Amino acid sequence: MKILPQSFYNRDTLKIARDLLGCFLARSLPDGTIGRFKIVETEAYHGPRDLASHASRGCTPRNAVMFGAPGMIYVYFTYGMHYMLNIVTGEEGYPAAVLIRAVEPYVKYQRSNIKCRFDGPARLTKALRIDKSFNGLPVFVKKHGLWIEDREGGIKPLVARAARIGVDYAGEYKEKLWRFYVKGDGFVSKK
Repeated sequence: MKILPQSFYNRDTLKIARDLLGCFLARSLPDGTIGRFKIVETEAYHGPRDLASHASRGCTPRNAVMFGAPGMIYVYFTYGMHYMLNIVTGEEGYPAAVLIRAVEPYVKYQRSNIKCRFDGPARLTKALRIDKSFNGLPVFVKKHGLWIEDREGGIKPLVARAARIGVDYAGEYKEKLWRFYVKGDGFVSKK
C-alpha cells in the first residue's frame, strides 16, 4: 500500500483527523515482523487557543515538535507511565496534531506476532512498542519503523464525531466534537 506523503499532513487538522480513519498504521519491529493496523479512532488538537492542547501554554521543550513540520511524530509521556502517539499537522509554526487513539489489527496483511489490545492510546503504544525514541521522526518514510499507509481501495469508512476524552479542564474546548471514530468498530476505545 502507498505511504501517505508529507503533503497529506499539511492541511486542516480536523480534516486530517477524519481522513486518517481507515488508513493503516504500519510498524516494523526489530525481529523483522511488520504489523499493519487500521486506524479507527483519532482526536484533533488544533492550535494555540485549544486549551486541551499542550500548545496552549506556548512552545516548550516537551511540545516543540508540535510547532514543527507537518507529518512529524509527536510522542509524549503522560501520568508517569504512558506514551501517546500523535502526528503533527498543518503549516510549520502552527501547533496542531492528531492523536491516534485506537487501531484494529488488519488480518489480511497481518504478519506480526503482536497479539495485544489496541483500544486506547496507551494500549496502542505499549503493544506496538512506541516510545519517546520516535519523537520528531517523520511518519511518511519507512526507515524509522513507523509509517502510515493510505486506505485500501480508497474506501472511506462511516465516521462518527464526539467530544474528546480526558479534557475536562479545557473549558469551552472540552465540548468540541474533535474526536472521530469509525462507526460500529469494536476497537474504538469509547463509544
